[in-house]
Amino acid sequence: MAEDLKIIKGENKEEQYQSLFPQIEALIKGEPDLIANLGNITAALKEQFGWLWVGFYLVKEDELVLGPFQGPVACTRIRRGKGVCGTAWAQAKTLIVDDVDAFPGHIACSSISRSEIVLPVIRDGNVVAVLDVDSEEPAYFDQTDELYLGKIIGLINP
Repeated sequence: MAEDLKIIKGENKEEQYQSLFPQIEALIKGEPDLIANLGNITAALKEQFGWLWVGFYLVKEDELVLGPFQGPVACTRIRRGKGVCGTAWAQAKTLIVDDVDAFPGHIACSSISRSEIVLPVIRDGNVVAVLDVDSEEPAYFDQTDELYLGKIIGLINP
């Protein structure tokens, strides 16, 4: 696939995801390198939605280690159960946080972040990574984001 995306703008997130999903699918199809695919996924999401930060943390032993991302510099390592990412990893479930300042133990990698969604990437019953997305807007993320981001991470072959 050509390395350019057809970006649609508008208020309807679902339409944006529906347009972007097949493009991401085509972009990573046939590419066996995990890091290359994660890099292209983060770039496509950032370009489409303009979020503050979007990226992956990879499970390495007892920590999440920063992987491909788009946005300001980030925390490099996160312990299991710490912050939103570490909690999503420990619980093996998606977390949507409307106000990051109200989340117990939130790790403030950027003081600009107001809301966050973290989805675990689960393979063979184990969390192997998490997708972390931050917005400057409070209460930005919802079930539409959870649904489509979940479909996107379903494309990943770690």
